[in-house]
Amino acid sequence: MQKSRTRALAATGAGLLVAAAGIAATTAPVQAAAGYAPAATAEIHPGTMMYTDGAQCTANFVYTDGAGNTYVGYAAHCAGTGAATDTDGCSTQSLPLGTEVTFNEGGSLVDEGTQVGTGTLAYSSWLTMQKNGEKDTNTCAYNDLALVKVDSADAGKVNPSVPFWGGPTGIDTDGTAAGDRVYTYGNSSLRAGVEQLKPHSGASLGDDAADGGWSHPVYTVTPGIPGDSGSGFMNADGQALGVLSTVALAPLAGSNGVGDLGKELAYAQASSGIAGLDLVEGTEPFAPIL
Repeated sequence: MQKSRTRALAATGAGLLVAAAGIAATTAPVQAAAGYAPAATAEIHPGTMMYTDGAQCTANFVYTDGAGNTYVGYAAHCAGTGAATDTDGCSTQSLPLGTEVTFNEGGSLVDEGTQVGTGTLAYSSWLTMQKNGEKDTNTCAYNDLALVKVDSADAGKVNPSVPFWGGPTGIDTDGTAAGDRVYTYGNSSLRAGVEQLKPHSGASLGDDAADGGWSHPVYTVTPGIPGDSGSGFMNADGQALGVLSTVALAPLAGSNGVGDLGKELAYAQASSGIAGLDLVEGTEPFAPIL
C-alpha cells in the first residue's frame, strides 16, 4: 500500500497545520523551448504523482538549468524521514541527494499506478538549510522545495504546462491579498483518479506579515489533501505563486499553507550549486475557465 508523507506545524495559539503534504528570484523564468512533449500527451507534467521511498507527493512546476537539464519540483518534506510532528526543515532529517524518485500515473489507495519515468533528488531546501546552518525561523519553517532531476531517457516525456489551467506565465513576486484568486492542480490517489476533482480554484486569505512573506494561506474547492503536497499554485495572472505544504486543522480548518515559490527558488538559486536554475513557463496559455 502506498503512503503519503505528512508533516504537522504547530502555529501560534490554537492553530494546527498538517501537510497536505526578503529574497527575490534572481532571474526571469525561462520560456519553454523545443524538445518538450506536447502538453496533451506528456506523461510528466505539473500534477504528476511522484513517489519517494513509497511516499507520494505531487509535482508543482518544471525547472531547467544552464546545461539544459530538466527538473520537476515537489515539497522538500516529501523526502523527509521524521515524524509528522518534526516540522523544522533546519533540523528534520531527509533522504539524501541522489535518492530515486519515480513519476507515476493512475495510482490508487492500494498501488502506485504505472511508472512513466524516473529521476533523482537533486536539491532539497531542508538538506541545504542544514548544511548552511540556517537560523532564520521563517525560512526554516516555510522553505519547503525540492527538485528532482529527470533521467535523460525520460526528459522527452515532460511538458511544463499545468494541466487544465495552462501556464505558468512567470513567478509571482508580490504575494497575495485577501480574496485574490488562486489556481492549482492536484492528483492525489485519494481522489481515485476522478479527473473532475483534480483542478481546484479558490482564494487567498491574505498574507501574514509575521512570516516575512514566506507562506500564503488559501482556501480552494476542493482543498489540498494528503498526496497533494508539493503541488503548485498560480495567481490570477497565471504566475507561479507557491508550493502546497500544509493543510490546516485549526483555526482555519480546511485551508492550505502555500510556501512562496519566489523565495524558495531564490534560495535554491543561491545555495543549490545548480548553475542557471530557473522555472520554465508553460507552453499552453493560462486560461482560468471552469
